[in-house]
Amino acid sequence: MSIAMQDGLRVLFVEDEPLVRQATAQSLELAGFAVLALPSAEAAIPHLHGAFAGVVVTDVRLPGASGLDLLQHCRNAAPGVPVILVTGHGDITMAVQAMREGAYDFIEKPFGADRLTDTVRRALERRALELENQALRRELAGPAAGTRIIGRSPAIGQVRALVANVAPTDVPVMINGETGTGKELVARSLHALSGRAEGPFIALNCGAVPEAIFESEMFGHEAGAFTGAGKRRIGKLEHASGGTLFLDEIESMPLALQVKLLRVLQEGSLERLGSNASVKIDVRIVAAAKGDMDALVVQGSFREDLYYRLNVVTIALPPLRERREDIVPLFEHFSLVSAVRYQRPAPILSEAQRQALAQRPWPGNVRELRNAADRMVLGVPEGGQAGAQAAGPDETAPLRERMEHFERAVIADALARTGGAVSQAADLLQVGKATLYDKIKRYGL
Repeated sequence: MSIAMQDGLRVLFVEDEPLVRQATAQSLELAGFAVLALPSAEAAIPHLHGAFAGVVVTDVRLPGASGLDLLQHCRNAAPGVPVILVTGHGDITMAVQAMREGAYDFIEKPFGADRLTDTVRRALERRALELENQALRRELAGPAAGTRIIGRSPAIGQVRALVANVAPTDVPVMINGETGTGKELVARSLHALSGRAEGPFIALNCGAVPEAIFESEMFGHEAGAFTGAGKRRIGKLEHASGGTLFLDEIESMPLALQVKLLRVLQEGSLERLGSNASVKIDVRIVAAAKGDMDALVVQGSFREDLYYRLNVVTIALPPLRERREDIVPLFEHFSLVSAVRYQRPAPILSEAQRQALAQRPWPGNVRELRNAADRMVLGVPEGGQAGAQAAGPDETAPLRERMEHFERAVIADALARTGGAVSQAADLLQVGKATLYDKIKRYGL
């Protein structure tokens, strides 16, 4: 994730040697981290709790409680806080075991400043991701789940402002945009921010309903109204009374039904098919179209009077290719949602992955992006087929990126063949366990 490391994210550094503590803290501060340097595990414990937004870097050998004791405290009192152990050469076996027991990583003395800052940066990214994951879980359990419009582009900022402005009113809204741009999300946001949020939100895809049953689906019917109508059916308009009816692909609505819908909107009441009784309704209509509605009106395939009745306010959703700065934030959000849904760890994107995502055309827009995030969380190669080969790096990519892509694929294959057993994978690849652990962390495996 793209995170400003110094914004509320702290490194709790524990080292009993004063000169080492001071020098290391200065190195971390020069790299942009907020550092609290302490001489003992006992001094660090009061700062550690479940809401601690930073990471712990601690020497293993300390006077009093050891770094391993501090690790155990974190596991109990502050689960999710990454703990990085600083070890001497003779402590490697112990440190690898500590990683199996929950340590984020270990660094062997002597270490370079770059090695430490890189490990801390990745650990902070992981912690920020964990906290965002927790916040997302709370959001998904709340009444407004799935209504947040995500993006930092000026276009999406304008959409959010317009939604906030018109949502509290009952004004009809027309949402225009290509397939997959998030028209239903905007409709749900309008509903959630309106005075109708306690009422139902009913969605109907006009393009997916056969014309033969469209009238019954929209307006309902009485028992015996036609062959097969064994009992009364409440239509979508009546069902949405007190709330919002979202009519997607409104351009697909049959002309005959357009006339009837216009009358319902004008009179605020409807008659079910096969009935003469009038039923009062109170519903807000939010419509969505993917085509040029003005052209359809000119052609006569959509009624002008209904169009102007529905199109009091227009919200235009640009495709992803016109707001590329939104691609990575959206992908990260969808990854978190997918991780929560499938109980899998959310991946942290490398800079190369960010650039690749931002450069892709995404013809399927947000929907295609969400599917790609699902596949990454599930570990399914691009293309969605378990037997497919994962896409390689761009042929023009630097040699370093190609080598990293190859190395990541080889390690992922070894882990898959050993069922995730790192020791066995290290033997298979003929590398040290410490080296393999470092590469697993680096590649987000």
